Amino acid sequence: MNFVDFSKEIRRNTLRCLNSQGSGHVGGSLSIVDVLAVLYTNHMRVDPQNPKCHNRDMLVLSKGHAGPALYATLALKGFFPLEWLDTLNKLGTRLPSHVNLNLTPGVDMTAGSLGQGLSCACGLALAQRAQNIDSYVYVITGDGELQEGQNWEGAMFAANQKLNNIIVFVDNNKMQIDGLTKDVSNVEDIEAKFRAFGFITDRVDGHDHEAIDKAINRAKANPIAPHCIVLDTIKGKGISFYENLGPANHSTTVTADQYQSGLEELK
Repeated sequence: MNFVDFSKEIRRNTLRCLNSQGSGHVGGSLSIVDVLAVLYTNHMRVDPQNPKCHNRDMLVLSKGHAGPALYATLALKGFFPLEWLDTLNKLGTRLPSHVNLNLTPGVDMTAGSLGQGLSCACGLALAQRAQNIDSYVYVITGDGELQEGQNWEGAMFAANQKLNNIIVFVDNNKMQIDGLTKDVSNVEDIEAKFRAFGFITDRVDGHDHEAIDKAINRAKANPIAPHCIVLDTIKGKGISFYENLGPANHSTTVTADQYQSGLEELK
């Protein structure tokens, strides 16, 4: 399946997952769909039949509230049945609101408290190095999440340890739960900040599949330091009425009518 078709399928099933609950973190789930489509089409070395394979690539979804997008991706790749998407956050579910490695096949790190994903990724990357495993740890963090100081401790550590098997994506949709990031606590210039901490940086349109793919390939071709790829994205991307909600789309309803309208728009 090509990038465009796969990203549409992820968006459809992300909405399905959120509709099962009637609401959820819509905006930030939809904004990371395209990087997930690229990763799980061209880059993630994983085995849905053996999710804990020791030499797999790993993904740390640091902005764990965007779990519905990852759940949709993993289900479409065969890690678990699509029917699980109808159980989001329900009693006994394997798909909690924030991702949990102990519950969901294909999830490599538990999330919830923002700002901790990069530090966790450093531990995973060090473990891979210690075991001579030639694989990557990918991290998806949010721009609002970068207001948390632990990110920068993790960045400093990753660069100091020359963890060249870490590639960080920043979902730079410029919004967070309380409003625009520039108004709450401006995190720009994100590239310059990561570069100052010792990362090799890049910046692309976070909805341009080919640009994302090429940026990942550039990172892999220059393995002298950890990499950060800033993805300029639109919160709620792909469904116009969610895009137009602005910061209110961080957590909002997905009614039956909204779900059907979204599916129509994704045809």
